[in-house]
Amino acid sequence: QVQLVESGGGLVQAGGSLRLSCVASGRTFSTYAMGWFRQAPGKEREFVAAIPWSGGATYYADSVKGRFTISRDNAKNTVYLQMNSLEPEDTAIYYCAGDRWGSGTSVVTGYDYWGQGTQVTVSS
Repeated sequence: QVQLVESGGGLVQAGGSLRLSCVASGRTFSTYAMGWFRQAPGKEREFVAAIPWSGGATYYADSVKGRFTISRDNAKNTVYLQMNSLEPEDTAIYYCAGDRWGSGTSVVTGYDYWGQGTQVTVSS
């Protein structure tokens, strides 16, 4: 069983930056692809970014491309989401997720483990 714990959320003004972290328990973290998703009030959970176990090719939702960067440190069992040039539309609860078998996907159902989420609020 893998547990994921996010941190780093908060309140920031538009144009500002935040870095989210997600720490995983378990020895097999380095074999998992990892993703970040977000869910705004009244909306469905949506894909933000994903990274394969090797930390190689990453991919992003069009809405965050060029502003957000996903990375991982397997020695620390941690995946990060650096968020720059934040916009009010980025306000949501952000979740990290682990994919045991794949290389990372934009599909919610493709992930096996989820964190509890961290709130990000961007004021205008």
